Amino acid sequence: MDKKRYIVVSIIVSALFTALEALVLMLNNGITTTEAIALVLLLLVQTGVLCVVFQKTFMKNIARVYATGPVDTSSEKEHEKEHEKEKTDMNLDTIITEVNEDVAKWAKDRTREIALLKANEKYRKEFLGNVSHELKTPLFNIQGYINTLIDSGLEDPNINMKYLDRAEKNVSRLIKIVEDLSTISKFESGALKLIIENFDIKKSIEDVIEFYEIKAKTRNITLELASAPAGAAICKGDKEKIYEVLSNLVVNSINYGKENGKTTLGIFDIGKKWLIEVQDNGIGIEESQLHRVFERFYRVDKSRSSQTGGTGLGLSIVKHIIEAHEELITVKSKINEGTTFSFTLKKAE
Repeated sequence: MDKKRYIVVSIIVSALFTALEALVLMLNNGITTTEAIALVLLLLVQTGVLCVVFQKTFMKNIARVYATGPVDTSSEKEHEKEHEKEKTDMNLDTIITEVNEDVAKWAKDRTREIALLKANEKYRKEFLGNVSHELKTPLFNIQGYINTLIDSGLEDPNINMKYLDRAEKNVSRLIKIVEDLSTISKFESGALKLIIENFDIKKSIEDVIEFYEIKAKTRNITLELASAPAGAAICKGDKEKIYEVLSNLVVNSINYGKENGKTTLGIFDIGKKWLIEVQDNGIGIEESQLHRVFERFYRVDKSRSSQTGGTGLGLSIVKHIIEAHEELITVKSKINEGTTFSFTLKKAE
């Protein structure tokens, strides 16, 4: 007997036994013989109908399942192996890609770090060279004056006071260099705190002009406040430090300005801030050097630097003070036309 017939016979036999069990129960409950025979016939008809419906509806699907035969497990395993291999290859490709990206990023970071280290090393060498030069000049001068006095000039009234005076000036220059370096170091370390208050920046500019007017006259340079609001210009900041900024910029304009020239200062209203400008018509700065003017000891005109007596740290201090106020300072210049420094300050609330 094939599998299909076996299934059908099993269903029929099961149905008959179920019918007989129902018939016995009904006889025990008082049903007549005629009614029992009619009921058996009815059950047989219903069973036949059920078999036909079952065969039509379900047997095709059952036959199709058996026709396919047993599942080829080896093929399924091969498929699983291929799937696992593809998955492993994808994971390997992903890992390799990520490693390549990490290596490229690492190389890029190291290249940037090496470039920064080289730049810092170059800056360090320049800085040390500049420091040694700035300190060496007054020290050698002092040594020369003292040696002259020791040898023969101490008793000579025409020499001793003159050389002592020159030695004192060089000592003052040394002290100024050390103080300026200390100021910059404190700004960079955050140790130097600003004393923020409301003050009139217009009044501070007028005080600076008055203080340096005599120095400007030695080179026939005119100092003036060319543009300013009619009333007070109240700003918010460290009054003493901003005075130092203005002093450095004005002295710079005098030292590097043209004789019979002019330095003009201005205050401009730009909304929530004041814009302060210091402009001269001096020798100017080459465009290629503009980005270095705020570096320590950097001098645009080295030949004139020995005459001015500055430390070469003024503009560096200016930049640190303005940045400590969370403001911006800029410079624009043209050779033989002059230079303009501009910085902003918050208005008082």
